[in-house]
Amino acid sequence: MASSSSSSRQMKHQVFLSFRGEDTRLNFTVHLLQALKDKGLNVFFDEEKLEKGEELSHALSQAIAASDLSILVLSKDYASSQSCLAELSDIMDRKRKPTDKHIVLPIFYHVDPSDVRNIGGTFKTSFEEHESKRPIEDMKRWKVAFAEIGASKGWHIEGGKSDRFETEYIKDVVEYVLKKLNSNCRSVSEELVGIDDQKKKLLVLIEQAGIHVIGLWGMSGIGKTTLADAVYKEVSPKFECSLFLQNISEKIKKQGSESLRNELLSKLLNNTLSIGYPYHERLNNKKILLVFDDVTDPDQMDFVGVKYFGPGSKIIVTSRDIQVLRNGGANHIHEVKKLNMNDSFQLFSTYAFQLLNLPVDFKYLSFKFVEYAQGNPLALKVLGLKLYTKSIKEWKSEVTKLKQCGEIKLSHILKSSLDGLDEIEKNIFLDVACIFKGQHLNYVEKILSNYYKGARCGISKLVGKCLLEVKYESISMHGMLEEMGKDIVMQESEYPGKRSRLWNCKDVEEVISYDKGTDLIKGIKVDMTEVDSLQFCATAFEKMHKLRYINISFPKKMLWLKKLYANQVESISLPDELRFLRWDVYPFKSLSGFNPKNLVVLKLLHGNMEQLWNEDDDMNLTNLREIDVSYCKNLRKMHNLSSAINLELLRCIGCESLVELWNEDDHIELINLRKFTIG
Repeated sequence: MASSSSSSRQMKHQVFLSFRGEDTRLNFTVHLLQALKDKGLNVFFDEEKLEKGEELSHALSQAIAASDLSILVLSKDYASSQSCLAELSDIMDRKRKPTDKHIVLPIFYHVDPSDVRNIGGTFKTSFEEHESKRPIEDMKRWKVAFAEIGASKGWHIEGGKSDRFETEYIKDVVEYVLKKLNSNCRSVSEELVGIDDQKKKLLVLIEQAGIHVIGLWGMSGIGKTTLADAVYKEVSPKFECSLFLQNISEKIKKQGSESLRNELLSKLLNNTLSIGYPYHERLNNKKILLVFDDVTDPDQMDFVGVKYFGPGSKIIVTSRDIQVLRNGGANHIHEVKKLNMNDSFQLFSTYAFQLLNLPVDFKYLSFKFVEYAQGNPLALKVLGLKLYTKSIKEWKSEVTKLKQCGEIKLSHILKSSLDGLDEIEKNIFLDVACIFKGQHLNYVEKILSNYYKGARCGISKLVGKCLLEVKYESISMHGMLEEMGKDIVMQESEYPGKRSRLWNCKDVEEVISYDKGTDLIKGIKVDMTEVDSLQFCATAFEKMHKLRYINISFPKKMLWLKKLYANQVESISLPDELRFLRWDVYPFKSLSGFNPKNLVVLKLLHGNMEQLWNEDDDMNLTNLREIDVSYCKNLRKMHNLSSAINLELLRCIGCESLVELWNEDDHIELINLRKFTIG
């Protein structure tokens, strides 16, 4: 079928070129082929492209399997060719394999990408004609592949007087192909734009013997973590040990520096360490690569003992504060630059259109948004995703809104990204920003799903809009978005008791100590590391009828500090709307009077309870999924768990006074209980 010799068919091709011969063989495709060859690339190009209605030839299948990258020129009659659709299906089969790094680049040549995604226009007619000739399974496979390629990022060449010359597009495509085929570029995320030059500078610095600590400095959202990650992935194989620690300030705050240090040293030395373990000499014998992300204090740069690392070790530190890097002893500080206009347009287009170039009709409006984003990658992503699939009329409306902000600030751009969210999505965003950031995704989904209809779908949409992230199975968000979410809540009222969520310790103390709560409050989170003492009035929660979340937590290292709860009232009333109750060192003897009918998660570590509730209380525990009462040394009984039919986890570690879990006569089998720990 192809005119290439049999020997050439067996060799590995860098690029496989798929096209509809009748549409583009004598114009665009042949010029693209020549440009690729001029750069020394080995391209498989089927010159005959005969339509025989047969299965994909063995030679073409081999060529696809042997290529690193496929370019598909999707023209108006592409789908009328059964061999083209068979090629496309084979190519997309490769792309779906997680272990296959095959790169696929579509070029929408004089066709609308949405017609490809939705199999509309002339493509719909072509598929209808095939249906009478091909098996149902073939048609399903072709349609799935066609829709997938329509949703892939590529170039849209519209044609017409207002569009660029095709030679300019070909130049862009060839440059992009060369970049993608470069092994260095393929080892990192496909979404990286505009960091190549900065990465090269850092790679040179890493090779210099006199530079031990490299600081990456820049504003929020500028790409410090992305750049550090790209460098880390490229050079980590050259080191004996390597570790990338994200959000170090947050981790130290939650876990304590000593606990975190021992955990990291254990990973670096592949050993479980005890305090005082003589690890200095072992560190001195190892060549280590360490990345500390989002450092806010100079002391954080040496808490692991980096001065003891062996010769050739390197530490990369990211921070928004240049003085932190200077005081921490960075040998070289690299300012992470904003994206230039070309890179800004490319990144924005990737998210706004799922294309690698800007559609002609949107060029002027795109310029406005790119100008507003001021080269900040986070702003470009958030703006692009917000505008994706919107009409020109809607784009113009969004431009007008940005102009009304007056002084252009990144916060205005980020806040505008919430405009297209429904009320549930907005509330989920604020719940994560103020209460649940850093928690396990599955854990948060269970809690939110008990209140919001479609919570899982809402979380998925927020992730898709770059407003939430899922990392290592935990739900998170960019620090700048977290600050924005908290700022939105702060602006609800000047009085803490009239805001929807509380996390600032002074605000929480004012509300619960002086009975200033209202039914506007939905969630409370307290980090006890920031509190000297916390007193509760007996009616602290009585007015908070809509309170859904209480999260009062101690780091492990502080759990013994029960003096923070000294001189408390004897009991306290909790609202029945609670879905999540975490209260470390719970100071009261029971939860008596609280109806846990809506409760999903109950965590009372190191609490003072003698029993959870009274034996004669009729409890509705249908929604309860998790109970953790570990290290409650006074806890003697846990009555009435018979209605907890959806309970999945029960943990009672260190409850040394516990003599009765439940009354066996009333207890029914907990059929969903998958983890039960007692000891």
